[in-house]
Amino acid sequence: MRKRLRRIHLAKLAITVLSLFNFSNIGSLKAEEILHIGAIPDQNPERLNRLYKILSSELSEQLNIQVHYKPVTNYAAAVTAFRTGDLDLVWFGALTGVQARIQNKGSKVIAQRDIDEKFHSVFIANKKSSIQKINNINELQTLKDKRFTFGSESSTSGRLMPQYFLNKAGIQLKDFKGASTGFSGSHDATLFLVQSGSYEAGALSEEVWKSNLERGRVDPSKVFVIWKTPPYHNYHWLAQGNLDKKFKKGFTKELTNVFLRFNEKSKKQKQILELFSAKKFIISKNENYNKIEKIGRAIGKIK
Repeated sequence: MRKRLRRIHLAKLAITVLSLFNFSNIGSLKAEEILHIGAIPDQNPERLNRLYKILSSELSEQLNIQVHYKPVTNYAAAVTAFRTGDLDLVWFGALTGVQARIQNKGSKVIAQRDIDEKFHSVFIANKKSSIQKINNINELQTLKDKRFTFGSESSTSGRLMPQYFLNKAGIQLKDFKGASTGFSGSHDATLFLVQSGSYEAGALSEEVWKSNLERGRVDPSKVFVIWKTPPYHNYHWLAQGNLDKKFKKGFTKELTNVFLRFNEKSKKQKQILELFSAKKFIISKNENYNKIEKIGRAIGKIK
């Protein structure tokens, strides 16, 4: 009797061990099927969380895999997470995209918005600053000795390209009031700092300016656009080079095509496009950002 009970006990124990082993294997398999996506934190976190929750749901449905959005604290963290492989697909600005791609051989620009082929930054000023509208690049000289703020130090539209055009006009960062330049951290923050009068002028993404204008968050009696930059390539989706190996052959192309098919006929996709301030996504490639890399190296943001 004792031997029989012992055999039963050992059998139950074996089943338990096998069950635990199988469950752990299932868990690891599921983990391999998760596409981790991220984005530079260039806007209000609540807006980003809303956007990427909807996007993750749509990508999961279209690709038949799990898609998880991982928020990051700053621009540098997004680049690091891509470099370490914690993020498979990231919505980068031009500068951070180049920084990340250089550190990940084989990574590939797969798509951008229709507006990213000819993107613009805008320079804004507080109406009490006495700064007037600027008609050409040389008139940027009027910003000398003003309190000026950029967005994040690694932002393309909030720092890199505005600084590039300022440099072309003969203005260096040390030329601003007190030889001190502000870095607000995001486009939204730049807008509100200039609108409040904390800074006399600043630079930010034209799309973020338009979005805040439409949402009634801009007070035209306090802040206005003084200049719009010439166009340049900006935001894009950057994918790891190993996605076909991680998921299946042809996965990167399939992922790209999902973005290219987004349209306003689908209620969810229309909402995603609106939150991205776009009409559609278009194909893009690494070479579109050669000029950004050159400028980034010139001002010391890429080494």
